[in-house]
Amino acid sequence: MLRFIVGIAVVAVIAIGGYVITLYDAVHSFEVARVSDDVHVIQVDRLGGNVGVLATQQGAVVVDTMTFRSQGARILKLAEQVGRGPVQAIVNTHYHQDHTHGNPAFASGTKVVATRRTRDYLLHFDAAYWSGPAEGTLPGVTFDDVHVLTVGGKTIRCLYLGAGHTGGDLVVLFVEDRVLHTGDLLFNREYPNIDLEAGGSLREWNTTLDRMLALDFDVVIPGHGPLTDRQGIVGFQRFLRQLWQVAEKAAREGLSLEQTLASAELTEDSGYEAVSLPFVYRRDREFVLRRAWEEATGAASAVEVPES
Repeated sequence: MLRFIVGIAVVAVIAIGGYVITLYDAVHSFEVARVSDDVHVIQVDRLGGNVGVLATQQGAVVVDTMTFRSQGARILKLAEQVGRGPVQAIVNTHYHQDHTHGNPAFASGTKVVATRRTRDYLLHFDAAYWSGPAEGTLPGVTFDDVHVLTVGGKTIRCLYLGAGHTGGDLVVLFVEDRVLHTGDLLFNREYPNIDLEAGGSLREWNTTLDRMLALDFDVVIPGHGPLTDRQGIVGFQRFLRQLWQVAEKAAREGLSLEQTLASAELTEDSGYEAVSLPFVYRRDREFVLRRAWEEATGAASAVEVPES
């Protein structure tokens, strides 16, 4: 019996060790791709949103910093290489840790830009992480509608277009390069997260995307997934619109979540990828249907977050 228990323990240790190695590889295996003459994207398979890097005559502007300080440190080195100099500013598209927790790897006092709502969400939902030295890389420049950065001959427009993924997401337009970084207002061919508790709204998301499509750009860096273009946003919008129609119908007919999951006529997600990391998260068809049902029926609502 003891030998059996020891054998099970050994198998478990090996399995856990394999999982840790897989996780480490997923977190630190970066790919860097050129988007335009002066814009690059840094991507990992999991546990990190897409990072945009703009090269200027004075150095780099970085959009988002992934999940871990170790990732942030690697992003800093890569940004200095492809950005032709030291990092001049960070833009955080929203508050989630897979887009912000790399910030503390950058020098304390680095200019960090975000919407006012994003800073408020960071301080409310994630305050423990941002205490101590990390406080020096919290967003120090905040805005409600539009903020324009001019760095080394380049224009960076940061815009709040409305609720969707959260209530505070911004998009970043690299004006001269005609590249748009959408943050998690666009998940390209992946099931999205709808953070209802932090002001996210499927109901409002399509209107926000309409405003996005009115901007002047050619290439799109999504929050997650491969590079795309204007049609990638249009396709995602079709999916969100159909998902909301399913949720509205469920609310109108008084369907339970189980009934909604069983009867949902959802076709615009054809080819969408379920994304998961064991014991961490899973975004799939059932997840988005549940979130949509919760919003439409009032089963979930935004948390009251005090303004900083």
